[in-house]
Amino acid sequence: MKRRLVQRGSPHGDILMDTDNHNVGDGKAGTSTSQAVRALLGLRELILGGELPPGARISEVWVSERLGVSRTPIRAALIRLQEEGLVEPIPSGGFAVRSFDENEISDAIELRGTMEGLAARLAAERGVSTSLLHAMRDVIAQIDTALTGELTAVKFSQYVDLNARFHQLLAEACGSGLVARQIDKVTSLPFASASAFVMVQSIDESAREMLLLAQSQHCAVVEAIEQREGARAEALMREHSRIANRNLKFALQNQQAMSQVLGGSLIRRAGRTA
Repeated sequence: MKRRLVQRGSPHGDILMDTDNHNVGDGKAGTSTSQAVRALLGLRELILGGELPPGARISEVWVSERLGVSRTPIRAALIRLQEEGLVEPIPSGGFAVRSFDENEISDAIELRGTMEGLAARLAAERGVSTSLLHAMRDVIAQIDTALTGELTAVKFSQYVDLNARFHQLLAEACGSGLVARQIDKVTSLPFASASAFVMVQSIDESAREMLLLAQSQHCAVVEAIEQREGARAEALMREHSRIANRNLKFALQNQQAMSQVLGGSLIRRAGRTA
């Protein structure tokens, strides 16, 4: 029996981790698993929340005391976060928190758009099961409901979750495990996920228009897939990713907008050092 832990709002999108229910908290194996999960989620939160700023050397002793876990799972968490790109090794030993300039984030978003475009084209060319198309249509209908009426914080949160779900279904729809894995790898890059900058729109006067534009692209992509129009589906998804780049630029020009981005303190304008 597995229990799924979710860390929401990460620049990587929702972070999902499975643990064994019968192990967690029961005996040595459960304690080890629990500490590993707590170390990874806790350390990631310290970085994204700004408690560990860009360039800061990460003290295993301090993190161990701060999170209440031993140093062994802290070391494992640091290696995992290095793979994710949030920390980097330093010459003197250990790890430091990374910063990211707008160009590398923009490139990561562009790369995601390219891979999702490929997924959409393959889905259109190879065909998608009725059940998967129904699931995509269902998410679109739920987004329509979320965008009806006043755009509240609750509705924004619903949109973020549903948007992430739509992109997950698109990756499944391509019918290629290889492509789906590459999309997962791309979206794990810091700030590259489809949801990383959505909350920026919560303070944008044109928020509704931008969300409706994104939703119209969701609808058009599914329609293109159903009509087996591969080139159109690909072009639509590549265009869709440009909304994230637009949000990135808006956040860089607006401190209040950047405050809506979890991990925003790690982002710097191109040409500036950490």
